[in-house]
Amino acid sequence: RLWWHSRRGMLELDNLLIPFMEEAFRDLDAEDQARYKKLLTCEDNDMFEWFMQRSRPADPDLQRMVDIILKRVQPD
Repeated sequence: RLWWHSRRGMLELDNLLIPFMEEAFRDLDAEDQARYKKLLTCEDNDMFEWFMQRSRPADPDLQRMVDIILKRVQPD
């Protein structure tokens, strides 16, 4: 069910969230899994802005999850 919630209305978000869900979600601790679920309640446009690094979420939990996902696709 969580996989379906990871599917969004924007291809760019699908390309980030679905592989993350399939490959990394199960390795998160319970707190980060809860943060991911919280992220999925956000609007697509907001998430797009955060993942494109045009803005940052005010909620530190959401920012942590954005950082985790971005680090996975943009390693140092």
